Amino acid sequence: NERDHLGDPKLVVSNNVNAEGLVFAEQNAIETFVFNTEKNQDDSIFEEKTLDVLKKKNIDVICLAGFMKILSENFIRSFSKPILNIHPSLLPSFRGLNTYQRALNAGCLIHGATVHQLTKEVDQGPILGQVIIKIAEDSTAKKIEEDLLPQEHLLYKSVLREFLKGNGRKVLLTDIRSNYNLELFPIEISFRLLALPLGIVCAWGATTLTFCTTTSAHTL
Repeated sequence: NERDHLGDPKLVVSNNVNAEGLVFAEQNAIETFVFNTEKNQDDSIFEEKTLDVLKKKNIDVICLAGFMKILSENFIRSFSKPILNIHPSLLPSFRGLNTYQRALNAGCLIHGATVHQLTKEVDQGPILGQVIIKIAEDSTAKKIEEDLLPQEHLLYKSVLREFLKGNGRKVLLTDIRSNYNLELFPIEISFRLLALPLGIVCAWGATTLTFCTTTSAHTL
């Protein structure tokens, strides 16, 4: 309930009837739309119905999180407004799946997550913000995932706030403590962004989309 946030969630869309994001939506009186692709594997139907709902609700921005399907070029072009996504690696490193284990296999000392704009090239859109965590010597893929998750939540909220302001700032978060005694903090770096449309769509929760408008700030 950050009342200074510019985003107001208006709709949660999921292709999984068991997605936790739907529970969150119900608890917070947010409208939902579900089309279960586990029973109907035609993703084009899901995309068609979702686009219809987005247009009817006048949704302006999409934020994806935990949504494990790749949206088609046709969906991205038809929606024609900003789509944000969060990926569990420090892009451009480790695009795709299994990022935690791949970071361990590569001997990385740090890992993290990236919020970027969605494009037709998977995990290659413009970077809007990143969070960095340290990988412990005895860490596992599961432990990295657990350590990163709360930082991902902080990152997404911070990035969305700056994106909605339209001020073109990137966000960097880190919880790495060193000889310089760094604490978790945001670093804002100026960069250019195209003019922001009137609305926003946000998504979080397993295979769930959440849709927002810029009218007022609640729950993000």
